[in-house]
Amino acid sequence: MNADIAVKKNGTPKQARSPKKSTDMTEGPLLGKIVRFSIPLILTGILSLLYNAADLIVVGNFAGSNALGAVSSTGSLNTLMINFFFGISTGAAVIASQHFGAKEDDKIRSVLHTSVLVGFFSGIFLLVMGLLFSKTFLIWMGTDPEVLEGAALYMKIIFLGVPGNLVYNYCASVLRASGDTKRPLIFLSIAGLVNVGMNLVLVIGFHLGVAGVAIATITSQYLSAIMILFYLSRQKGALRFSFRDLRFDWKQFKRILGVGIPCGIQGSLFAISNVMIQSSINSFGAVAVAGNGAGANIEGFVYTSMNALYQASMTFTGQNVGARKPERILRVLGACVLVVFLVWCVVGGVSIIFREPLVTLYVSENDANFHEVVRYGADRISIVGATYFLCGIMEVFVGCLRGMGKTIVPTIVSLLGACAFRVVWIFTIFQYYRTLECLYLSYPISWILTSAVQFTLCYFIQRNMKKQARKERELLHVAG
Repeated sequence: MNADIAVKKNGTPKQARSPKKSTDMTEGPLLGKIVRFSIPLILTGILSLLYNAADLIVVGNFAGSNALGAVSSTGSLNTLMINFFFGISTGAAVIASQHFGAKEDDKIRSVLHTSVLVGFFSGIFLLVMGLLFSKTFLIWMGTDPEVLEGAALYMKIIFLGVPGNLVYNYCASVLRASGDTKRPLIFLSIAGLVNVGMNLVLVIGFHLGVAGVAIATITSQYLSAIMILFYLSRQKGALRFSFRDLRFDWKQFKRILGVGIPCGIQGSLFAISNVMIQSSINSFGAVAVAGNGAGANIEGFVYTSMNALYQASMTFTGQNVGARKPERILRVLGACVLVVFLVWCVVGGVSIIFREPLVTLYVSENDANFHEVVRYGADRISIVGATYFLCGIMEVFVGCLRGMGKTIVPTIVSLLGACAFRVVWIFTIFQYYRTLECLYLSYPISWILTSAVQFTLCYFIQRNMKKQARKERELLHVAG
């Protein structure tokens, strides 16, 4: 019997019930559903960054600009090491959303349990890599000697929390594929408050500096993993988690990897280009690194708010693909682009208008380098933050393509249009105009180039899927 069919007592089949918190994305108007889906995601991302910002604010104000630089300088390297496995979680989200659209509960459960195992063992692998090679990688990046030891210590502690971080993210991906974006927000809120509280105690009370913020971070990551697993263990139906059911479904595992590996490769190579940019920033000294880190963290609020629409685009597209309704895909795309621009106007506008006061939050006024740090941070926001809506639109196109199950071609386009372009920029234009402003310009130009090609791919792939669906309906009509 098909996994999506249950049987009444009288023997008549009926569709299996969807989870209580799920959203049917395959019927009715889209804009309102996309907004309701995205708001918790936006709040989740903003809260996550607020807690990360709290790390930087506490360490910058109570441990000095060198400690701020130590934490800031690890961001791109941390992202490089973990992005591949976050990309695989995207595969879990896409496959789960397609099964939700087709109402295949047994397959959703298989995706969930397989995802937990993938997240845990991936985390163990990264934990070992982080402990063994953090300092070596930082040296290769040309990290300033003034912040090297602190940065290496921070990274080693952070990677102790990666298994919990990945388990949470894989579970949250499946939960969001059902349309439930509120529960991850609740779990993150609780874990984040614990993170902030521990920051204050460990850094201010016990003077642990970068070690203190790292310990607080990994504690909150394991707490969030425990909460989401407990919640899923109390569910009924498609989203029920049980340790007794933990096993690899190799068919689902291959499907997850088929979508996730190209996403992971893209994320990792994006991170490599950002590591190269970070290395170029490092050449301007510890003060520039601290200011850039503060500016990048503020921009992160804009990015993560718009990234909610990437997830909406991917999930809504995936459910409609599973429901065999490709005619709704371009409507999903248009609604997501509209909302992402509105989000940038609000969140991005605040970050641009108040860029200098916001950067001052990250460093003490008593610090000898206070004014320089603020200037460097504000300069970055003036260029990158002011054009960030282009990145959001690009991400919406990528989400649409991944929701359609197309990952290899868009990955190649993204790598050429963004990563390769930025690397070429560093070795050509930047060599003649060695300024941070020149370096920052590589971002908006790469977003424009990539977006143009990704939209073209979305349009033609959707059109082909629509033709195929029409042929299938005609064949069924003839057979009937």
